[in-house]
Formats: sequence, structure tokens, C-alpha cells
Amino acid sequence: MLKVGSNTLTKETDNISRGKIEDIANQIAHLKDTCEFVIVSSGAIAVAKQFVKLESKGKDINVKQALASIGQPHLIRIYQEIFREYGLLTSQCLLSYSDFEKQESKTNIVNTINVLVSNSYIPIINENDTVATDEIKFGDNDKLGALTASLLDVDLFIIATNTNGIYTKESIESNAPKTIEIVEDFEALKNEIVNSKSSHGSGGMESKIEAASVAKNSNIETWIVNGLEDNFILNAFENKAPFTKIK
Repeated sequence: MLKVGSNTLTKETDNISRGKIEDIANQIAHLKDTCEFVIVSSGAIAVAKQFVKLESKGKDINVKQALASIGQPHLIRIYQEIFREYGLLTSQCLLSYSDFEKQESKTNIVNTINVLVSNSYIPIINENDTVATDEIKFGDNDKLGALTASLLDVDLFIIATNTNGIYTKESIESNAPKTIEIVEDFEALKNEIVNSKSSHGSGGMESKIEAASVAKNSNIETWIVNGLEDNFILNAFENKAPFTKIK
């Protein structure tokens, strides 16, 4: 399971980076014989902002929902076009947090994704922002990724962000970030968090820790890696770059 936030997909600019999506596709193509991928992707609002500026007398959250509605088809089209160039098939799954509260919905999610993956399709999951606002308000899909990872009982949950994993609080305060490479004591980890929101996403490190906690409760290991770097998945597998591994 790979969760990619808006900051990673835009490479911290105002536009979705086709190069970053190519980077993800290239890595998945290299790993397709040994790994099955499910992607949780933000970025619909960021895509829409490239095309439109909405006028509205309504609430800001409704404007964001409308932008998500406009941007989602564009986002999936970009994934589809680029992944196809690498011989990869994609599909779209829109979920809401309420889907995880009903047993029938949970069963349907698992069954549908299992059929897709067994037929070599890569599900690309986003929150259904038209009817739900949790991701816009609360966590840049981090929790959605963790809930989905838990539901599917995946082997590994990778969160791509804009840092080399989680840094120690002391190192951030001294302006020399040092990555916490392995986390055995989850409670102690919470004391290291310096909360900051990402520039395009709505998450920040605190939401990633909460997501890792959800995954941990299902005995799933979480890696927090720097998605801005090229080959960030391959480098993590080969221990070529610093990242945080939450056992």
C-alpha cells in the first residue's frame, strides 16, 4: 500500500508533477513481479486549481469539494496515461470514512480490490470529496490509507511525504534534522512530533503518526519516506536513503 500526498505529487509546487507520477510508475514497473500495489492518492484539488478558479458565495469547504469534483477525473486520467506507458493498468476507487463503519461496505471494498489486484489492475483510491469532507479537513488521506491498509491486511504501508521520515524533536529545534530510523516504542515517538501542516496537503507529521498507529493496531509495518526524491520506494527497499520504519 502506497499513500501519496499532494505535496509529493506537486513536488511542492503549484502544479501536479507528471515527472513524479512517472517516477512512481517506473518504480512499480520494476517491482511488479514481486509486489502488488494499491495506491491512496491525494491531488484532486491541486489538479483543479491548475484549470479553474471558482467563484462562490458558499463556504470554503464547499468550494474545495467542487474543486475536488473537477480535479478527480483529471488526476485519474494523468495516472492512467502515464502508467499505461509503463505497461501498468489502473482503476479508480472513491471511498468515504463512513464506508469503514458498515460491514457490507467493508466486504465490498475488499472483494472489489482483490478482483482488481488479481487481474493486474492497480487501484487508485481517493476520498469521495463530493459527499465527504474528512480528508479536506483532517488529514490528507493519511488515515484513509491506514484504514484501507488495515482492511486489506497489507504487508506494508508506505507513506510518501516531503521529509526523510520523522525527525527527532531536538534535531529540528537545532536546525539539523536527524531521522528516527526505527521505531520500537510508539508512545515515545509521539513526544518527538513537531506538528506542522504541509503546504498543499492538509496533513502534517501528526496525521502520519495517527495513521501509523491505525496500521500498527493491525500489525502492519509503516514506512515514512521522502517521496520528493526519485526512486524513493526502491531506495527504501534497498536502504539507500534515510527513512522511518515503524515496526
